Amino acid sequence: MNNKSWRGTILFTVILVTMGATVGLKLYGVGEQATSAQTSVHVSTSASGSTTSTAPTTSTPSATATPSPSATASAPAASAASATKTVTGTAVDTRYGPVQVKVTFSGTTITAVDTVQYPSESGRDVEINSQALPILQQETLSKQSAQIDTVSGATYTSEGYIQSLQSAIDQR
Repeated sequence: MNNKSWRGTILFTVILVTMGATVGLKLYGVGEQATSAQTSVHVSTSASGSTTSTAPTTSTPSATATPSPSATASAPAASAASATKTVTGTAVDTRYGPVQVKVTFSGTTITAVDTVQYPSESGRDVEINSQALPILQQETLSKQSAQIDTVSGATYTSEGYIQSLQSAIDQR
């Protein structure tokens, strides 16, 4: 074969390798690890009761216990803009049991999502939901809406979660 016929084959191979690498990175979440680490720190910070800041490194219990004089002067304006509110969505019946979420808002930002009810009748339910619920919570916090993807293998739980989440957002 001459050189011109190999050019197309080489170009095609390079394109396939590049597309395969891109799809692989997207599927396995490489490059999103820093975002998920910040989200998990933020969730644990919100669970400890600190709701005055959205930055995970700056919100500490001691910072909220003793505010500075300049912070107390602007506290009424800041609390009106970032009032914390917790709303429980409706319980959605699925094939395997009810799913219900409780959403914490700071202003219009979703700061935490807790699953109040989820299918847990069998060991398989517990196994599936122990993997799916953290993914759904992470997606909710990153997308800040109910427009999230379902988790493969947990379709019924995902759909119930999304419906309950949307009802909580609507009640906000």
